[in-house]
Amino acid sequence: MYTELFSLQHKSVIITGGSGYLGSALTEALLAFGADVTLADLTFRTNPVLDAARQDGRLRNVVCDVAETESIKTMIQSHKEASGRLDVLVNCANYGAGYGKEAELEFMTDEVWQKGVDGASGTTFRCIREAIPCMRESGGGSIINFASMYGVVSPDPSIYGDSGANNPPNYGAGKAGVVQLTRYCAAHLAKYGIRCNSVSPGPFPNTIVGQNDQFLANLNARTMLGRVGKPEEMVGAVVLLASDASSYMTGTNLMVDGGWTAW
Repeated sequence: MYTELFSLQHKSVIITGGSGYLGSALTEALLAFGADVTLADLTFRTNPVLDAARQDGRLRNVVCDVAETESIKTMIQSHKEASGRLDVLVNCANYGAGYGKEAELEFMTDEVWQKGVDGASGTTFRCIREAIPCMRESGGGSIINFASMYGVVSPDPSIYGDSGANNPPNYGAGKAGVVQLTRYCAAHLAKYGIRCNSVSPGPFPNTIVGQNDQFLANLNARTMLGRVGKPEEMVGAVVLLASDASSYMTGTNLMVDGGWTAW
């Protein structure tokens, strides 16, 4: 009985941003646990695991721009036609926080601010809204939103130095919105048997950012575990929330941050 709690056999899943740095590991994990998956993104990676899943029909690539409602609608309809139901929605896609000078508080324009907030939380809102009818038809399900530790605490400017990876204000504001949207959806969708939780990754620098030795050392020192995270270390939280092991969890924000926010 208990060994089956984390199984995703017979679960139908959509993951947005499933070709990204974290999303790729999550997509592979969802497949490994038995899920039927629609990977919604603008570009798609290939590797033996993903290619095999595409060939046996358990993985579909669907081009989707989460900035556009019609694109989301088309993607969900495509998923429904192929899979017949929707049990799990993983909102991993994010865009547009701003870079360089325009990412700094005193120089950020209204347009960049709005794009970054929308890229962090508007994407999540639109995907949830469009997925609700399909999840209701399926008798309920689980929504997993990607927030961030920077939706809970502020970036510490001293750790960024000349890395160029400074975290912009619209990103944290948008991700704080995801945490609150998660609570709201949990309260208002429970009557349909739909659970809604979020995960908040800590420092998971991509391979390019991770090449800055001083910045990486600063990140390592900031966590209780003394190191940054690896993409596969997000898998446990997402599989938990996607599976029946979390059947009594809703409205929760799980921190996966090496202890960063618990100091």
